[in-house]
Formats: sequence, structure tokens, C-alpha cells
Amino acid sequence: MTLTYLVTGSAGFIGFHMCQKLLSDGHRVIGLDAMTDYYDITLKQRRVSILEAHANFTPLKIRLEETDKINALFATEKPDYVIHLAAQAGVRYSIDAPRSYLGSNLIGTFNILEAARAHPPKHLLCASTSSVYGANTKMPYAETDKTESQMSFYAATKKANEAMAHSYAHLYDIPTTMFRFFTVYGPWGRPDMALFKFTKAILAGEAIDIYNHGEMSRDFTYVDDIINGIDRLVSAVPKRGAESDDDSLSIVAPYRIVNIGNSSPTKLMDFIITLEKALGREAKKNMMDMQAGDVHHTWANTELLEKLTGYKAQTDLEAGVQKFVDWYIDYFRH
Repeated sequence: MTLTYLVTGSAGFIGFHMCQKLLSDGHRVIGLDAMTDYYDITLKQRRVSILEAHANFTPLKIRLEETDKINALFATEKPDYVIHLAAQAGVRYSIDAPRSYLGSNLIGTFNILEAARAHPPKHLLCASTSSVYGANTKMPYAETDKTESQMSFYAATKKANEAMAHSYAHLYDIPTTMFRFFTVYGPWGRPDMALFKFTKAILAGEAIDIYNHGEMSRDFTYVDDIINGIDRLVSAVPKRGAESDDDSLSIVAPYRIVNIGNSSPTKLMDFIITLEKALGREAKKNMMDMQAGDVHHTWANTELLEKLTGYKAQTDLEAGVQKFVDWYIDYFRH
């Protein structure tokens, strides 16, 4: 059966891959994106042009803050499922330009929640981030851990999104799943993320900035594993009152938080070595102090994802980095 999905942030890195997956499975996809210039708009346009080759794809250029347009979209289309990925991203940018996070992340998500209240989907799925774990030191991070110590304003807005969505799930019985992503990478990635920046610099013979002198680790997660996790969670609809000891399901709402990560943290210097091997070049390294807003380590406990869907990440770092490098070289060759 053909279902209608609304994907916000459809011209973004993860949104683009999500739309591709849904379209390949035969669904109708409405892709909403503001096409902001936070990074190279050409990259977003190229992604959209690929999606537009599918007859079942409808692109809409709308800002999340445009309340009337968001309400009209839900009223007209009544999507079966909503996958809300659009946001102002970036830990470091939120230090330089915090106000830009208010509109899309707070007002925008509020508008999605209000529209979903008026025209409830079968399941509302929303992106959060591993950054909400903040200063937590217990590893790996589990969904039931306290998250009260965000280290950046970006993380704070995402924590607020989780609380906002929980209140709407409780008040209006909107089945809602929040997923916390862990350092996503892969083809068509964002230019402001480490893998893209490192690759560009190494190929240009320029030095890469390595924060905290390399004493960091990340749970790098290949984009296909993120997409497959989301896709399987669509049918794992949370139900009010169906609690269990090892679940993050709310005791008062059809609401759940799920980590989607690789569950295998990699030291930053090992990540760089992997990239150097894929490129066949050694990086010039500019060792720097820790940057404000960053955390030292991330590591996802993904037992709940596996329990709910049977899925766990499939792509090892070496294979994933090579796929990104192959895409990057091909993309900038044309």
C-alpha cells in the first residue's frame, strides 16, 4: 500500500537519504525544506534534483516558522507518517549564532507539533541528537540516563524539542518517537562536519584542526544505518502504558526515545588514520585545545533499537569512510 510521508529537511544530508529510501520502497514523499544557505546551497539543489526524478516525490520550499503554510500542508495532505529532521544543526555554529536556532529548532518544531495535533499522523518521528547527553560520563549512553547537562545551545534546543514533543504526546495522544543520532557520516554529507572538512583539507594539502589534541572519541555512524534504523522504527509505534523495565517509553504518554548509533566509539586519531588510508595521503595536523560546547566522548547503547526492530548498525568505519571518499572525489570531479 502506498503511504504518504512528510519528511522535513528533505534537502539535508539525512533527509535526502531518508527520502531516497522511502521512494525506493514505493511510498509517496512530500519533502519540505527551506533551502537555507547555512552551507553550500548547490549541494542541497543537487540532492533535490535526484529526488525529483521520482514521480512520487513532491518538493516544497517552506520554512518551519511559516505557521500558516505548515498548517495548510497538514490539512491538505494529511500525511500518514511525519519524519521531522529539519533543524539548524551544528554545535560550533550555535556558539557563534545562537539566535538562528530559535526559529527552526524551537518555533519550527512547535509548528510541526501543532499541525500534528490538528491532523494526527499514525506516528510522528523526530530527530534529536547525542549532544543532549552533554557532560554525562557514564558510557555507553542509554536512553533512560538523565540528560540535564547540555554543553551547547544546539543541544539545549534539541533537549527542549524532546520535552515539547513529550507534552504533546501526553496531551493529544500523538504517538511520538524521538531518535538521538550519533555522529552521522557518509556520501552527500554536510560540509561543516569533520569528515567533509578533513577530506577537503587533506586533498588541498592544508592542515586539519584537531581539537583537544586528538584526545576525543565519537560513535561514528554511517548514514545507511541511521536510515535503516528510522525506517524500522516507523512501525514500532509507542503505546501509552505499555512500559517495561528496559524501555524509554513514557509512563504517561505514547512517547519513546531511541538511540541510533554504531555502538562502537572510535578515537579521533584512529578516525583520521582511516581517512588518510582511504585518500592515500597523510594529513597535516594542527593540534588545538578543546573547543567550547564539545564533549570528549560519545558512545551509544543501541540495545533498545535492536529490541524494538531487530536492527543494529552494519557498516564498519573503514568501509563507510571509503564510500564517502569515493563519493567526494566523484562529486567534485563533475
